[in-house]
Amino acid sequence: MRDHVSAVMSEVMAKNPAEPEFHQAVQEVAESLTSVLERHPEYRHAKILERIIEPERVVMFRVPWVDDRGVVQVNRGFRIEMNSAIGPYKGGLRFHPSVNLGILKFLAFEQVFKNSLTTLPMGGGKGGSDFNPKGKSDHEVMRFCQSFMTELSRHIGANTDVPAGDIGVGGREIGYLFGQYKRLRNEFTGVLTGKGINWGGSLIRPEATGYGCVYFASEMLATRNETLEGKTCLVSGSGNVAQYTVEKLLQLGAKPVTLSDSAGYIYDEAGIDRDKLAWVMDLKNERRGRIEEYAMQFKTAVYTATDPKLDHNPLWAHRAQCAFPSATQNEIGAKDAANLLRSGVYVIAEGANMPTHNDGVLQFVDAKVLYGPGKAANAGGVATSGLEMAQNSMRFSWTREEVDDRLRIIMRSIHKACVATADRFGSPGNYVNGANIAGFLKVADSMMDQGVV
Repeated sequence: MRDHVSAVMSEVMAKNPAEPEFHQAVQEVAESLTSVLERHPEYRHAKILERIIEPERVVMFRVPWVDDRGVVQVNRGFRIEMNSAIGPYKGGLRFHPSVNLGILKFLAFEQVFKNSLTTLPMGGGKGGSDFNPKGKSDHEVMRFCQSFMTELSRHIGANTDVPAGDIGVGGREIGYLFGQYKRLRNEFTGVLTGKGINWGGSLIRPEATGYGCVYFASEMLATRNETLEGKTCLVSGSGNVAQYTVEKLLQLGAKPVTLSDSAGYIYDEAGIDRDKLAWVMDLKNERRGRIEEYAMQFKTAVYTATDPKLDHNPLWAHRAQCAFPSATQNEIGAKDAANLLRSGVYVIAEGANMPTHNDGVLQFVDAKVLYGPGKAANAGGVATSGLEMAQNSMRFSWTREEVDDRLRIIMRSIHKACVATADRFGSPGNYVNGANIAGFLKVADSMMDQGVV
């Protein structure tokens, strides 16, 4: 099977040059599937893995818009419709200068397995643009979103492809995108998730990824008869996922001590309490400021600027028991992983998508710590998007408590599936193998049922 996986990877690299993130995501999954492909030769004969790796459809388009000075700007838009074997394509839109085809293909590939794990009928997709909403006026963001949706609307629909938000796409952007879709299609339908509560959104949706990640960490700790209460936690990022990770950690009695953005990070040894978190939410969501201002406001905190010359991030070297990487892909390298283990961290739950390099993942697995990979630990966001889709279909809204209960049940079922599948395929306690295999099996069996399409 190793030879088969090597042959698949050689083909992936040859057909998808200059896409290292995509190669990394495929490699991790392919290596997890060796025992599955050994037991199930029918998957090899039907080339299920090769077909999952290849997107069903890639859409790329130009996005022209006019800035506040009257100058025409041109960005590039994408939608990767990866796999629809178990339901309509589902996955976020990312607006960030780093967006390119390879990054979106890796995200869409991960989304296929993540959505499968939620137990909800959703396929996998991802999209976005190299547009940067930071520093843009509301009117500029609106004009960009309207231009972007003018083209995207041709390719999506409530039963075809249902995008959501991701980095750079929050409630403001979803609102502008939805408004343009409604104007173009003359229909009010659940074509986007993450909508405002007044027009089809779901309670708990903004909180879901962060809350779900903490719920998953709690489930991992329960296997050792432990809880999060009293544990010191490192959290990266300061956006939606990080904010609600901190909120749920506080509710469960943990002590978060770090937050970050692209310019640097803060370490608050006294802990980030509810009042400090409310200040951060205002800073990031309303004033759109930098995390450095936290250390100016709260004297218990120390700010460290990002040093591009360093081969590690000092955020991950502080003493703690738990880590919640919630910023972006590949933020934890080999040295960071070693620092985390050396600093006493034995619970890692990924709020971001693929935040750990493969060599860091290997260190966590070898150390037998509780390591929840993103496709399992951060699946709460898309799970609650699925719940929003269900509510839209029924023209009905559940209460906050009902959605939160459903989210907790879904995260518990994801954890249970990871543990049971890892045991079944000979790697007990390995959440990476458990998540990859459990997500794969549902999609693979559905593809087998539907023929060569």
